[in-house]
Amino acid sequence: MGGTELTVFALALAVGAGSPGPSVAALVSRVLTRGVRDVLPFLAALWLGEAVWLTLVVAGLSAAAQTFGSAFAAIRYAGVAYLLVLAWRMWHAPTAPAADAASGRAERQAWRLFGAGLLVSLGNPKNMVFYVALLPSLVDIGHVGVSGWAELVATMVAVLAAVDLGWACAAAGARRWLVDGRTMRIANRIGASMMAGAAAAVAVR
Repeated sequence: MGGTELTVFALALAVGAGSPGPSVAALVSRVLTRGVRDVLPFLAALWLGEAVWLTLVVAGLSAAAQTFGSAFAAIRYAGVAYLLVLAWRMWHAPTAPAADAASGRAERQAWRLFGAGLLVSLGNPKNMVFYVALLPSLVDIGHVGVSGWAELVATMVAVLAAVDLGWACAAAGARRWLVDGRTMRIANRIGASMMAGAAAAVAVR
């Protein structure tokens, strides 16, 4: 692929990914309540979901994706439900940070976060609009081969990593000020509200 196309794609993706939306709200709220390390499986799933959308479009399956709208609607509402569960847990979370007592519990938590991120990413209408509607106007999809697809995916991961880790670091910086139970409780409630708002945004779009 040409460098111009990749640059245009990267800039458009950075603007889209950097603007507040359900994924950003879920990410920031999670970091505020649990810290950066705990959110890495969630981030990986967000990026994987966007890679799936990108692959569908490059493979010429965007029409099929629109045809099977009911399946994607089911994914979307499953993501909404899980975001609401996370919001409820954040609202009632303890104010003192607690480490997982067993590695098995930590592993289960990581897989749950990964599943939540994948549901949010695949069911996010913002992602669907960007890849299905906007991407073909930025890149000549008809002439993208395997190497071009790999370049697009690599560019996508680099851009999303920079943007999402920037949001995560900003949230982590804010979290350092949460030094007592009262402020931690407020942060938990704010995070829960943001998570519920992200669920509502996904549901109504």
